[in-house]
Amino acid sequence: MALWGNNDNVDSTGTIVSVNYDTGEVIGSGTTFGDATVGSAKTGDVIRFGYRDADPASSAVYFGDAVIVGIASTTVLTIGSTAGLSRASIANTSFTVSECPVYTVLDSHYSETNTDYDSFVYGIGRTGTEAAAGTQFETGVGWVGITTYNDNEGNLRVKKEILVAMSGIATGNVPAFPDQK
Repeated sequence: MALWGNNDNVDSTGTIVSVNYDTGEVIGSGTTFGDATVGSAKTGDVIRFGYRDADPASSAVYFGDAVIVGIASTTVLTIGSTAGLSRASIANTSFTVSECPVYTVLDSHYSETNTDYDSFVYGIGRTGTEAAAGTQFETGVGWVGITTYNDNEGNLRVKKEILVAMSGIATGNVPAFPDQK
């Protein structure tokens, strides 16, 4: 199992999953977990539960991330820990799969919900850096931790930390960079 890959948009066929917090089992509906013919979720990938919407008025809920440690079938997988997830019940929830650095799942800066700031790890390719050029979201390519917050005067502030600099990264998951909250 690699520490990271180059794909922030692993094919995540199926629309909903449910998590059993006691066993770490994730059950999907219409999913293709472990199916190498479609390049879907595999052991070592990060599964992200819920939908991180750029619209603060949205009712979308983001539950957090977990590392996939086993795949029993195309509809059942196991996560290694629920430490990066909120304790809210995850049932019939949307999901995405990423090859982001697995160590970010247990980094409380990226996994805990905070009302004062928003932090997320994005896979940013050349197109993303070109779109953000000259803006406060400007950064390099690779796996980048982005933290946004409003300062005391209400100004949007953006902190960027390149976690893994790399070219050839494939992006496309939601939320799309630089459209974060």
